Amino acid sequence: MSKFYISDLHLGHENVIKHDGRPFDDTVQMRKALVKNWNNVTTYDDEVYILGDFAWKNAEGLEVLCELKGRKFLISGNHDKPTAEMKAHFEWVKDYAVIMDGETQVVMSHYPIAHWYNQYRGAVHLYGHVHNNDDYTAFQQYASICKNKKIPFECYNVGCMIDYMGYTPRTLEEIRGKKIEN
Repeated sequence: MSKFYISDLHLGHENVIKHDGRPFDDTVQMRKALVKNWNNVTTYDDEVYILGDFAWKNAEGLEVLCELKGRKFLISGNHDKPTAEMKAHFEWVKDYAVIMDGETQVVMSHYPIAHWYNQYRGAVHLYGHVHNNDDYTAFQQYASICKNKKIPFECYNVGCMIDYMGYTPRTLEEIRGKKIEN
């Protein structure tokens, strides 16, 4: 059993394709690619943590949940409004969570957090929400300032559209191996 992380799939959201410069012609093509990528790396026993903005349209979100492998957990994003029927497909739905991934404590939120729980004790922060835009750049600049001041700052954007995510759920080891936000 492995743990995987991803956010900002935005299933059914036509405008996100243009907004992010996603390499899809339409939401149907995007959905097919996301489902294929997901199922190619996960098994039914794996845990997959979705850090928000799973589906723009609940009907499509519900259909896709039935197609995806793994035990699914949802950290709510600003676009998530899951129905009771959708919630039944998740192990839990929360606004924020702290879990253990091997020996590493992982603090998960849809939104980037400037200073998170157990940051000084080695906890890693995973987030989404900020796409390839000024918000993301500003947070990276803040992270750089903190690191220059010797403040522990190991955090990673797990938005599916980020280059190292490749529209695919990734393990913490894979994410950390990318040397992201150094």
